Amino acid sequence: KRLISARALSAMLVCAITGAQAQGFPGKPVKIVVTNAPGGVTDIAARGVAQRLPELWGQPVIVENRPGAGGTIGAAFVAGAAPDGYTLLYAPDGTFVITPHLYSKLSYHPLTSFAPITVVFRSSTIFALSNEVPAKNFREFLAYVRANPGKLSYGSYGYGSNAHVALEHLKQMAGLDMVHVPYKGGAPALTDLIAGRVALLVGNLGFFGPYEKEGKLKIIAAMDDKRMPERPDLPTVSESGVPGYSGSAWSALVAPAGTPAGVLDRIRADVVKILRTPEFNEKFMKVHGYRPEGNSREDFAAMLRTEYAHWGRIVKATGAKLD
Repeated sequence: KRLISARALSAMLVCAITGAQAQGFPGKPVKIVVTNAPGGVTDIAARGVAQRLPELWGQPVIVENRPGAGGTIGAAFVAGAAPDGYTLLYAPDGTFVITPHLYSKLSYHPLTSFAPITVVFRSSTIFALSNEVPAKNFREFLAYVRANPGKLSYGSYGYGSNAHVALEHLKQMAGLDMVHVPYKGGAPALTDLIAGRVALLVGNLGFFGPYEKEGKLKIIAAMDDKRMPERPDLPTVSESGVPGYSGSAWSALVAPAGTPAGVLDRIRADVVKILRTPEFNEKFMKVHGYRPEGNSREDFAAMLRTEYAHWGRIVKATGAKLD
């Protein structure tokens, strides 16, 4: 009986402590570090959420861009920050599940150095082609690359980004010879795609859609295994000559490992509250082609483990390494 009472008392104390921690958070400005350059898909999403958090917290939320090295610069900074909830990391999937497989040594590990909060959004990834390439669809693009080995280039949002490894995987599966050109974010990569300095770029529909309407680029395929509801006319890569190829993109919010559970729960609850707001969903998420997620901390942690293993196998198969 005494043992049971001690356990019950311990549980009550933990609940009381975490509840108090959450109740007092935040008592000062919060910083969200973004691993990409300003103006890209990840940065836009981070700022969309960050602009609304002060309404719930009564404190400023500062977005700080720390791009470079496949997201490892920003990730390492947050991994070494105080675990109190005042320094958070907002990053795309590649930072957590791809880049770590490309480096033999990192100062952090994505599965142990961070406390998962939630996946903020997912998006269908599409292939955008420069108008300088004489192809109207993905099949014609494949034929053109094969007829011109080594002459075309593709852009990515940095070494180790989803775009980098996804395209290396495509090259391997389709037998393509293309040159990789890394950028520090989506905005500079898009500028060069429109200018014809790179031939191909992957991203979400909201990122490329306005430029397609203006005739500045061509959207030629969807990366998902099924056609996008927003663009049922757009074939997938798998049905356009590379059977079995698929992928999607997501971005998420994490804190340094050791951050109190009560603080993590408070942050997640308020982010999810924003994601579930009809006005935010209609005027921000859908406009940019994002699908709000907001999964639980436990589900996010399980997903991280699964995707880390999945992309590890793909990286190994491509032979890609950065050191």
